[in-house]
Amino acid sequence: MTFCIGIRIDSGLIALADTQIVRGEQVSSKAKLSMIAVGEHRLFLMTSGLRSVRDKAVSRLEDRLAAMPEPFNRAHQLASAFGDALREVRAEDEATLVAGGLSFNLHAIIGGRLRGDAGTCLFQVFPECNWISATQDSPYFVIGRSHFGKPILDRLLSHRTPLRTALALAYLAFDATRASVVDVDFPIDVVADDGTGAGFRQHRFTAEDLAVARDGWHAELERSLGAFPMDWADPLWRERAGE
Repeated sequence: MTFCIGIRIDSGLIALADTQIVRGEQVSSKAKLSMIAVGEHRLFLMTSGLRSVRDKAVSRLEDRLAAMPEPFNRAHQLASAFGDALREVRAEDEATLVAGGLSFNLHAIIGGRLRGDAGTCLFQVFPECNWISATQDSPYFVIGRSHFGKPILDRLLSHRTPLRTALALAYLAFDATRASVVDVDFPIDVVADDGTGAGFRQHRFTAEDLAVARDGWHAELERSLGAFPMDWADPLWRERAGE
């Protein structure tokens, strides 16, 4: 399976994707986050679902970009172009996939900024080939194993969250997912854009890189649990003692 998260906040853009691939008893590592060149700019693309569908749709998109006399001016045009490429692949391959017991299940997150955009942009593209945009009241998208990390994001993330804190929350959402399933794991690919126009910075982190942070977070959770107010439960113990 997959864990990919994109966060768009006032201070910039964060993307994080795991790299684990599980096929039966075989486990390998392969990037699920890639960069797409649009003129002199770059946008990131993350996907969950069938790798063959992803690769074919991206190839179609890259062919279209290479053939264009002028690059796109707005990031939403790239999201629409990827949706168009995905629609072509769906028309060609869905029947064969279904006949083979597979589903056309590709989800994608696209983020970045082109010269005509007022700020950084973030989109989720669905298997139906349409897309939605992140907003101030809905600043993140998760694809793949999308449920385990949502509680901490919904509690603590807002469009006003500082960029470094947003990255911490992206990692903690990944960590919660990794702790609950066996098909999401390190290494993780991370890109960040601080909104200054300097573009993306990208790095791959291993489990060893995050060992101190991971162990520290676990220790903090244990300390918080030990300090959790439990006076509200006293009637349970008093009732037991009085039986």
